[in-house]
Amino acid sequence: MKIDIYSHFIPQKYHDELCKHLGKPYPMAITNPCIIDLDSRLRLMDKYDEYMQVLVPGGPPIEAVAEPKKASELARIANDSMAEIVEKRRDRFAAGVAIVATNDIEAALTEIDRAVKKLNLKGLYLFTPQYLYSADSAQRSLKDQNNRPIDPILPPMKGHTVGDLPMKTQPIDEPVFEPLFEKMAQYKLPIWIHPRTTPAFADYTSEKISKYRIWQIFGWPYHTTAAMTRLVFSALFEKYPEIRIITHHAGAMVPLFEHRISAQYDYDEKLFSGEIAKTLNKRPVDYFRMFYTDTALNGNSLALMLAYSFFGPERLLFGTDAPHDHLMGDLSIRDTIASVEQMEISPSEKKLIFEENAKRLLHLPV
Repeated sequence: MKIDIYSHFIPQKYHDELCKHLGKPYPMAITNPCIIDLDSRLRLMDKYDEYMQVLVPGGPPIEAVAEPKKASELARIANDSMAEIVEKRRDRFAAGVAIVATNDIEAALTEIDRAVKKLNLKGLYLFTPQYLYSADSAQRSLKDQNNRPIDPILPPMKGHTVGDLPMKTQPIDEPVFEPLFEKMAQYKLPIWIHPRTTPAFADYTSEKISKYRIWQIFGWPYHTTAAMTRLVFSALFEKYPEIRIITHHAGAMVPLFEHRISAQYDYDEKLFSGEIAKTLNKRPVDYFRMFYTDTALNGNSLALMLAYSFFGPERLLFGTDAPHDHLMGDLSIRDTIASVEQMEISPSEKKLIFEENAKRLLHLPV
């Protein structure tokens, strides 16, 4: 069995309500129907034997596109719809993951309880960075490199000149978000951390936008790494030993930069009396190993071996990022399966990655 713990899906009911609120279509649903259409998704999955998915939410951060009351309503619709699909097709979907409106923490905590206890969803999906909704920001616009307007909310897709505004953002370790981590630690269920920047995150101060998809291809792994670092130094793992956090793209930059992480924080100890790490009881690199991560690299066995070496086989989970590729998920699934199978590790460790870790982490039936 292969359990894909990082496959995105936008339930149709949620998609329709989101588009109604936005007053425009969600472009990805037009160019890639596998993101919203259940029949298309099942046809894709039928190509692979003994393959199941954990449905992880897709779409924009609701806290970026709606004020708290509406964002909370959207979260409830998304979670109800996700749970309904999973319950209907338990033969194909191992679990679903919840979203919450992080611009209303009390409502978010209530929704987590409902999602876990009533809907049987198996985790929480959070974006990094976190966005601060502003109605004023939604009225401003940018121009792309061809002087075409950039939409304030949605990602750029073929046939659309859309992206995000330079909205205000927050780090995920802000104290206001800590109750979410505490709640999930109490349930012993994971939090999926997903990077989410757009062309508005310019790479140079002399420019207003990021070009050539630098903001996504390279920017997303950076923002994942930044979030991991902020969580490490917030002493989150000290406060909540039961916390389980799943990062994307095989741990982003961390496995490759393992020795740089160790050397530079040791250097800080020498030069600045360890001020950065004074709240920690272990070396910083040891906390980075406490994250879980997926295999979503579009197929790269050598890079997966780095993640395996850094996190260990018990913290590496099969995840594809489907359906986000030009073959509407087929490329991601095919190449990710092949890359895990090509890893120079034992069959028992491959079984951990493909299914056993997911069963343990999500409390799934054996």
